[in-house]
Amino acid sequence: MRREITIDEIKERTELNYNRLETAEFYQIDRVFSPMDYDWYGDLEGRSLLAFVSHYKISGKKIPCMEQMMSLMPSKLNEKGYIGLIFDDVIHEQQLSGHSWLLRGLCEHYEQFEDKFSYETIKNIVENLYLPLTGKIHTYPVDRSGENNGGVSGSSADIINGWHLSSDIGCVFMSIDGLSHAYKITKDERIKALLDEMICTYTEIDKARLEAQTHCTLTSARGMLRMFDMTGEKAYLEDAIKIYDLYVNGGGMTYTYQNLNWWNRPKSWSEPCAIVDSLMVATELYKITGDEKYRTTAARIYHNGFASMQRSNGCAGPDRLVCDCSENAYLSVSMYDAWFCCSMRLAEGLWYLTNNYELLYAEHDGTIIKNENGIYTDGDLIYCGLEEDMLKYADEIVEIDGIKLCPIVKMWRVPDADAKAIKMQIIF
Repeated sequence: MRREITIDEIKERTELNYNRLETAEFYQIDRVFSPMDYDWYGDLEGRSLLAFVSHYKISGKKIPCMEQMMSLMPSKLNEKGYIGLIFDDVIHEQQLSGHSWLLRGLCEHYEQFEDKFSYETIKNIVENLYLPLTGKIHTYPVDRSGENNGGVSGSSADIINGWHLSSDIGCVFMSIDGLSHAYKITKDERIKALLDEMICTYTEIDKARLEAQTHCTLTSARGMLRMFDMTGEKAYLEDAIKIYDLYVNGGGMTYTYQNLNWWNRPKSWSEPCAIVDSLMVATELYKITGDEKYRTTAARIYHNGFASMQRSNGCAGPDRLVCDCSENAYLSVSMYDAWFCCSMRLAEGLWYLTNNYELLYAEHDGTIIKNENGIYTDGDLIYCGLEEDMLKYADEIVEIDGIKLCPIVKMWRVPDADAKAIKMQIIF
């Protein structure tokens, strides 16, 4: 049997997120540009713009802040045409990661409106911030033993070998996404050369040993797939498949088809940004190769991992991990609203779902069994236990082995107070 995703469900989720981005204080013109002491330069601005344009692509409606920020952005750029300080003595990892999102937002804006400002700013960011890295990417430090720090938003860490690093380990390689989009717009072959250097360096890094951030890794895979789409060069596809395999089979994904924020840190949290990217990567690999295993993974990510990550006010936030060595059997809210990243990242995920939801049906046969991890499942659907007073939020209730079970709760339909209290027991 198939459990289809309905367009009404996608519209419901999209409307919640649109309203959040349109009305929340964080996404108004007096807050959408980050202060200078927030050293994820370009990150908030880029994610906001990308989210606004994503919703425009879905509905044709403009969130007012989108054009307001485009009008104000020239005054926010430094003399070299990008956001933040100009570093001559170090390579600032978070600035590069943040500007990948700014490139994405500007590229999407240019593709919709063909405005000169977006195009010129894309070129300036590439010319003055990224191209000077050519020949230097291979010096990225990979010996960071004992560095077990970092919060949900990430923070600046040590300076090693000329790199001002981030606790979001490897986030400089997020830039593969933004630069690949800039290459699509500008066709500047110097960008392709830099991308090839970045991809070569990152594919050779042992991400699990380094405890790299899973989000930046999946985002880099999306950039590789974009390069494959543009060039037809199979190396890009092969590298993206390697990342998918490592993520799915190498300890990057939880029992509930969410992500560990870093490899080998089961006591961290999930990140909806990464869950969005994992669904996009898996679906694109299915569309390219026709291999059903990718579609199955993408469907399981949506029906399980996506179910709990969006909240009733339209935002998105991290959940507690249920995975090997996590010592946690309950799927529950870790942070209600990651307004600075995940709530915006969800918007592109919803645009992607609007265009691909028909592929992501769950397969099941009505028989609940324990899978290889001992978790109750019916085909692609995970079943969990709930406290009696929370069963009202279950789509269905079955009793197996004397336990009342239900599919993972769709948290965007659960009022805030109960969403913060609900604990879904994943029995394994």
